[in-house]
Amino acid sequence: MSRHGTRIALAVIAALVLIAAILDFATRPPPLPSYAAVRAAWRPSEAWLYDRHGRLLDSARVDFARRRLAWTPLADIAPVVASTIIAAEDRRFRQHGGVDWLAVAGGLRARLQGRSSRGASTLTMQVAGFLDPALANPGARTWRDKVAQARAARAIETRWSKDEIVEAYLNLAGFRSEAQGIGAAALGLFGKTPSALTRDDALLLAALLPQPQARPQALARRACLLSADIDCARFAGMAASMLGPARSLALDPGLAPHLSDHLLAEAGARITTTLDTRVQRLAIAALSRQLQGLGGTRARDGAVIVVDNSSGDVLAWVGGVGGTSTAPAVDNARAYRQAGSTLKPFLYAQGIERGYLTAASILDDSPVQLDTASGLYVPQNYDRAFKGPVSARVALAGSLNVPAVRTLLLVGVEPFRDRLWDSGYKGLVEDGGHYGFSLALGSAEVTLAEQVAAYRALARGGRWSPLRLTAAVPRAGDRPVTTPAAAWIVADMLADNDARAATFGSDSALRLPFRASVKTGTSKAMRDNWCIGFTDRFTVGVWIGNAQGDPMRGVSGTSGAAPVWRDVMTALQARAPASPVSPPPGVEQRRIAFADAREPPRREWFVAGTAQTLIAAAPPASRRPRITNPARGSVYALDPDVPIDRQRLVVAVSGDAARHRIVLDARDLGAADARPQLLPGPGVHRLRLVDLSGRVVDQVRFTIR
Repeated sequence: MSRHGTRIALAVIAALVLIAAILDFATRPPPLPSYAAVRAAWRPSEAWLYDRHGRLLDSARVDFARRRLAWTPLADIAPVVASTIIAAEDRRFRQHGGVDWLAVAGGLRARLQGRSSRGASTLTMQVAGFLDPALANPGARTWRDKVAQARAARAIETRWSKDEIVEAYLNLAGFRSEAQGIGAAALGLFGKTPSALTRDDALLLAALLPQPQARPQALARRACLLSADIDCARFAGMAASMLGPARSLALDPGLAPHLSDHLLAEAGARITTTLDTRVQRLAIAALSRQLQGLGGTRARDGAVIVVDNSSGDVLAWVGGVGGTSTAPAVDNARAYRQAGSTLKPFLYAQGIERGYLTAASILDDSPVQLDTASGLYVPQNYDRAFKGPVSARVALAGSLNVPAVRTLLLVGVEPFRDRLWDSGYKGLVEDGGHYGFSLALGSAEVTLAEQVAAYRALARGGRWSPLRLTAAVPRAGDRPVTTPAAAWIVADMLADNDARAATFGSDSALRLPFRASVKTGTSKAMRDNWCIGFTDRFTVGVWIGNAQGDPMRGVSGTSGAAPVWRDVMTALQARAPASPVSPPPGVEQRRIAFADAREPPRREWFVAGTAQTLIAAAPPASRRPRITNPARGSVYALDPDVPIDRQRLVVAVSGDAARHRIVLDARDLGAADARPQLLPGPGVHRLRLVDLSGRVVDQVRFTIR
């Protein structure tokens, strides 16, 4: 060859090399991840909640961009699914190396002959498109894009096994609407797991892949063609059912929807809780049964929490059960509601702890009027009746209101508010003056979770620690709130069925065949009904009411929440019998008697050093004389329809006032013990109690209108 010819040959070769380099650069696919990296990066749109034993409780959708479940290994997919889809999409998949050259040639021949072809895209090429959407831009791909996708498929085939490619395809493919992957498709379209899919299911899925939005008739025809069956009538009904209303993508039992809404915030999260599925189920069943019995016109909502006393682990968290609820999304276990009488145990514990009273101390359950900044506060009992002098044991067990208010006068509103704060009631953000004397009767708002944590502290000798909901949270240390002696005595008072019989009856829902301390409560206008109690092993709290805050109808503490509490406690007792409870150090027992035989003799528990054997009313001489009626700040209105001479105001005095006199403004009305009657004119008046020397012992101001 001449020198000139050699130069031309070299130039051609150089040009070809340059063209090849340009083509290589122009069609070079992007770097694609390995199979292991793809699987590790997979993030489901769901998150899952498990109980303490690894059993699935609930799930929640977190990512709304697409709907996909956990990555499904090929071994967990029915083999007929892979074989059917391979036959429909890429029948020579096991033989080619990423590009089906026979299919490419057939496609070219069909084009040259003016016929349509099914295309030559292999499963591997489609996987490459899933991994990098730029490689699979339907309707806008150039020859360079197609070559790049083919090269990407070849690269995948050199690094991945055939089974890995099939597995990735089945997990990455979009089947219908937003459902991505075989897991979401199987559950959303058939209500099955991938392992339970049949041949007909696989044929319908294969028919759906080329046209995810196909109508049922078109889908049935394509499935029939793929099946090569003579009788294909069944596919029409199956396709219509498959593409009908979307099924749930979760096969979980849906046992803790409110808790899953609270805990599941990250897509793909698998959170292990402290809950026990069996306890959760029995709590749901007890609450559902009670709400169905009450009926939606009386009460629509409820909540239950069960806690293991020793660990603080929450075993059941039921924020609601739906049914007739008009606000089923509300987690009633976290909602703030008025406490009612459920705060009284902590008030009595504080009084006993400070030595202000004992379980045998006499408290006067009689009408009382208290002057406050907003006017008179006149507490009433639930039944609008008064029982006179009663022991603190009977007052607490029977949930009497006036004795509780008198106890608050001893303890002080501010110290009691601080004690409740220390007991975990973090909704009490105001000072004691904001709540006033009504704090004794539960005017503050609390949550069921706070209630259960506080009562658990009583069960544990006054030691409080936060409840534990997830296994990842370490158990917190204890913080002493109440002395062990006071906590134990109050728990014993709450377990005394005889002491509460006068209020609740001897055979109420609070009576159990084993020792259990329990307190009910009903808030103002019957909006909230509580029952919280404990054994040595468990604390159970129940709330019944309406999530929207409207009053209940015909529901009380023993007819609303108490039956649920009883059923749950009884079931827990059957699984883990209660053990005998021994008093802590610093508690002693004495046999006591009441001088007026108001209550029968009994054995009573005392903080060491405070025991008494005879309980008697203090003689009048030991009590400071004071005016009890009219109350300070009271306002009275004359009734124009009643004759003026029939309207009188009786003066009442307590204590040793035998040698004292009553003075109205500047007029002496006579001896204080004669209970003088007044008929003052309109205006502000001053009533004084004076002794023989003229010294003012007590005085009140009141108004006549």
